[in-house]
Amino acid sequence: MTKRVVWGALFGALTMLATGCGDECVDQFDCRDKGTPPEGQAYICNADNKCELHTLTLPPEEDAGTEVDAGTEVDAGTEMDAGTDAGTEMDAGTDAGTEMDAGTDAGMNVAKGGACTASPDCMAGLRCEAATCQSLLIAVTGNDGGTRALVTAYDVPATITSLSASGVASAYPRFGPGGTQVAFVQGDVTAATAELAVRPVPLTAAEPTVLTTGGSARIRYMEWEPGNLIAWVRGNTGISTIAATGGMPAQATANGTFPDWAPNGTDYAYSAAGTGILVSTGGGAPAPLAGTPTTGEQPHYNRVTSQLLFLANPENETATFGTDVTPVLKLYSLPVTGGGTPALLAGKTSDAVTGGSVDSYIANPNWAPDGSWVAYVRAYYLNIAGAATLCGNTGTELCGDKPGNAIYLQRVNTTTGAAEGAPVLLANNATLPSFSPDGRLVAYVLGGQLNVQPIDPTTGAAAGTLITHPKDTYTVLTNEGDDYRPRWQPRQ
Repeated sequence: MTKRVVWGALFGALTMLATGCGDECVDQFDCRDKGTPPEGQAYICNADNKCELHTLTLPPEEDAGTEVDAGTEVDAGTEMDAGTDAGTEMDAGTDAGTEMDAGTDAGMNVAKGGACTASPDCMAGLRCEAATCQSLLIAVTGNDGGTRALVTAYDVPATITSLSASGVASAYPRFGPGGTQVAFVQGDVTAATAELAVRPVPLTAAEPTVLTTGGSARIRYMEWEPGNLIAWVRGNTGISTIAATGGMPAQATANGTFPDWAPNGTDYAYSAAGTGILVSTGGGAPAPLAGTPTTGEQPHYNRVTSQLLFLANPENETATFGTDVTPVLKLYSLPVTGGGTPALLAGKTSDAVTGGSVDSYIANPNWAPDGSWVAYVRAYYLNIAGAATLCGNTGTELCGDKPGNAIYLQRVNTTTGAAEGAPVLLANNATLPSFSPDGRLVAYVLGGQLNVQPIDPTTGAAAGTLITHPKDTYTVLTNEGDDYRPRWQPRQ
């Protein structure tokens, strides 16, 4: 069994690792509860999903001194704070009042609460609903002692709603087309008995409508908008779909994972071990996308351009974290029609240090809606004598100021899919970036808290007050990677 350090990007294309009720961990981050390990050792998550001590191979000191103390893993927001069940909704607080001033764009000049006829009338972060500009919603999976599918207004940190009933577990919320419905999994979300359910937006007191259960396998990696079909991965046995109005599920593929819908809501892409990226067009049988490596995974369509985003490891480079062998993934784009030669958007980095190097790989990519930017996570690690340790820990001082994770934005040529200019650092020690549908905000998770950062769409730099949703009741989860990436309500 092979586990990956940054779960979403490094999740095996067919090897599905699920954290059961008796498992201690899914990656190194989950072992932080064990405290500081003895000198020269670190906790790892072994093949049985248990935390165990591992002796580090450390560089020799130039003065033949003692080895560096190995500390706990950097906080990437994967820890779950156990709290009391707060029911289905928290008290509504005051409006943070931080929506972006996008009045310089044509049409985007109506502030929150103002009258509108369509969403393009409203400022960034808002949508026209009931003829009024209102805050876009964000959906995440959190924990308050149990796993919860949650929805919150992006700019009102004190308001959050659990989609399942009080005490009922839920996860993986996904908005439907137009943002008028939200789907999620409820019940025992790690079992085949879990239910795929839908609720209307704005949220009402009505019971969720159950569409189906997992049948013989757990529901994972669910995706919905922009079409009427909801897709999900059946454990490790392929991809199924069902209409949002109900009916019988259909088997789309016999294998593969990471499904993603094209802008037409009919075509889709996914990845399969040993094959790479496959695409189904016009309801036809899926076929490998020409030019994609067999190591390709996590495909993402852009909603405007013809470019497909994906991760791959064509050189088959690996890093060994304890007993876990992790591929060194890089980020590429490629035209989804016809394929071709992939354009490298973010590759491996390597800096020599005493006894080894500080290296990095790419994880958790996401498009800006118009394809002009891509957000991704760069994970830095210390590599000494073939033994890798994430930066940011005690014992990785050779990493210097490099964090374990860093979110970057990279400008992309919307015609060619090639990178333009240098990447822009958005946040350190954060993960799972997600662009708002107007491209003016980036949501991400830092230390178990949902953060929303306004950006300058021209430079990619932070350009406004950071909005932080405190984890006073719910801790936002990240340990299942892209399955836990924040999802924005569509603006249309």
